[in-house]
Amino acid sequence: MKNRDNKPTIIASTSRIYLYELTVHDADNFFRLNADSEVMKFTGDRSFAHLEEARSFLQDYQPYQKDGLGRWGIKDKIHHTFVGWCGLKYHEDKGEIDLGFRIIKEEWNKGYATEAAQLCLRLAFHGMDIPKIVGRVQVGNEASIHVLQKLGFTYQHTFIEREKNWLQYEILKQDYP
Repeated sequence: MKNRDNKPTIIASTSRIYLYELTVHDADNFFRLNADSEVMKFTGDRSFAHLEEARSFLQDYQPYQKDGLGRWGIKDKIHHTFVGWCGLKYHEDKGEIDLGFRIIKEEWNKGYATEAAQLCLRLAFHGMDIPKIVGRVQVGNEASIHVLQKLGFTYQHTFIEREKNWLQYEILKQDYP
């Protein structure tokens, strides 16, 4: 969703990045992110078949309105370039909110996932008063495990979903600074 000035709706920011509500105008970047097999390796998701599928996904994306949260785009403040997405997702079937992130490969190892995830945790615990956030990561995804641990998440259990082994981490509001 964009405001009247056609600028993105900014959710939160640091001196380096900002999180904003994704719109159909992000379809090219969203498609490019999900087309990279290395980015998608541990997600459990399939890539979009074509750009129009990414556009349709974004056009129909409702969590901002429905749940008051969602996966937000990440942009570099200096260059206004799309870095990836990070955000919170409510899983009605589990009654849990998870933290997820996906970063363009060229931007890996620059701290974007950690910085954006910290913004999301601050929003969740101090702005939305959410008591617990989970992080689900596929076994073998050491980079994402490292981010979750750096943020203070603790391992809870292993589970199988879509024939893959996953680890579930969590962080409680009372344990977040």
